[in-house]
Amino acid sequence: MGQNDLVIRSRRVVLPDSVASASVHVVRGRIAAVASFDEIPSDCEIVEAGQDSVVMPGLVDTHVHVNEPGRTEWEGFATATRAAAAGGVTAIVDMPLNSIPATTTSAALTAKLAATNGKLAVDVGFWGGVVPGNTNEIAKLWDAGVVGFKCFLVHSGVDEFPNVSESDLLQTMPELARLGATLIVHAELPGPIESACCASTDAAADADARNYDTFLRSRPREAENAAVELMIRLSRETGCRIHIVHHSSADALRMLRQAKASGVPLTIETCPHYLHFAAEDIRAGATEFKCCPPVRERANREQLWDALRDGTIDMVVSDHSPCPPELKLPVQGDFMKAWGGISSLQLRLPIMWTEARARGFELTQLAEWLCAAPARQVGWGRQKGSIRVGSDADLVIWNPDRQFRVAPEMIHHRHKLTPYAGEVLKGVVEKTFLRGQIVYDDGEFSLDPPGQIVLREKD
Repeated sequence: MGQNDLVIRSRRVVLPDSVASASVHVVRGRIAAVASFDEIPSDCEIVEAGQDSVVMPGLVDTHVHVNEPGRTEWEGFATATRAAAAGGVTAIVDMPLNSIPATTTSAALTAKLAATNGKLAVDVGFWGGVVPGNTNEIAKLWDAGVVGFKCFLVHSGVDEFPNVSESDLLQTMPELARLGATLIVHAELPGPIESACCASTDAAADADARNYDTFLRSRPREAENAAVELMIRLSRETGCRIHIVHHSSADALRMLRQAKASGVPLTIETCPHYLHFAAEDIRAGATEFKCCPPVRERANREQLWDALRDGTIDMVVSDHSPCPPELKLPVQGDFMKAWGGISSLQLRLPIMWTEARARGFELTQLAEWLCAAPARQVGWGRQKGSIRVGSDADLVIWNPDRQFRVAPEMIHHRHKLTPYAGEVLKGVVEKTFLRGQIVYDDGEFSLDPPGQIVLREKD
């Protein structure tokens, strides 16, 4: 073994298939060896994890709305990546909206890359967008290094990122298949939503707008179910690899299981809010809980956990979608008019560990959902998401036994409004390393942000 820069060791190191007492040897930012706990060179820095602490791969979050340029007052690269580091996240992938311009052209991607300069506490990759009429931009964006492409089947919430129709997809998906690119899909169809909204009179809807159940009924499971059915069919027809984002409807799980078993190139994510909260517990006017698709009932939540257990759902990512607090209409408490999106980039690890531990899951399963599977999804599996020789030394030290209450002053997102405020969670992040360099240390950040842009490697 050559000269070591750093050794990080713990009695609990989360490896791809086990948790072991081990030392992780870092040379020039990469993992050079995973050795026994006592195999320590005499000429390098040693970081000892606490007796109760765990060393795990840095988390990878492939669903983050950074909103810069154009809506930096909503979040921005500086605050988003600092919050990520504080949450043990060492790499994120930025969504093509709600920035202005949306990342639907190569020129827009260039503008977004320029906006990151000097701001990245962790590594950042980028999704491109599919909107009506931009098929001729797909190959350009792919060649420029996006990791894949995002589309909406229903209005996105911002006019600069319009949703696509089936005819749009039939034009674009063969091109994506030709390139080998993944299409990630906000899978709700407008028809069932429009029908649900028409089922109530305007007067009744206005009167009930503070009640969460009014909003829940306006985004029925059928909107997701029909969208999933459509995307499975189009994937079979075109050969395009698809990924269902922020899945919440348990009714569609059987269809998804069957599609995966039959060989459809398909992966599925869900989010911490669908696995932690339950519709029955959301109080009137609490618009910080609004997101699309919505948090559903407690029984639905448990079926999502079952789907994680059996592998139907592949990963859990944040869908961090912040906005200025006033857009949540906290005074009016109007679920039907408030912005839909939940801020949780910093909290994914403790949320998931709190819930997973209560259901008997292991640390290795947690690392698969939060680290390895998201890394593989975007082509980063060789360099990120696992502790193995040759990977980037992206690591987090955290204590799974310590608990804390979520409070605004500990949140590093630009805006502190989150439905997790007041929640007691288990799992405290102590240190985060990016390529062996400490970027977060018990509340303190690196003064020189070391994050990098990670573009797709050209074939």
